[in-house]
Amino acid sequence: MAQGFLQSFDTNITVCSAGTEASGKLNPKAVAAMKEIGIDISDHTSDPVDLYLDQDWDYVITVCGGANETCPAFPGKVNHRLHMGFDDPSHVIGNEDFIWSEFIRVRDEIKEKFRNFYVEEIKPKL
Repeated sequence: MAQGFLQSFDTNITVCSAGTEASGKLNPKAVAAMKEIGIDISDHTSDPVDLYLDQDWDYVITVCGGANETCPAFPGKVNHRLHMGFDDPSHVIGNEDFIWSEFIRVRDEIKEKFRNFYVEEIKPKL
């Protein structure tokens, strides 16, 4: 979702997303939650972080608590390493309405935090 938001704020920036436990596909509820607000992430993939370890990055941002602790060191040039923690709605237990509401809550939190990050950190440097 974070990649989808950042890319929607500015299509001229390069945004990649990877995980420490990549499955190769996105959670269908995450795709639906983003589609609900007009952002199509259905063509995104869940890539392993290893694909990006040897590249140079302006920012490396972890978004889950577990990722912050297990994220490997990036041997390439990383100008800024940040952590913006969010609950993982795919781990929520409950009825379908509650699970969906958690996807929406987390989606909205990601949007707000990454919108602020884009406006305050990225946009001024473009």
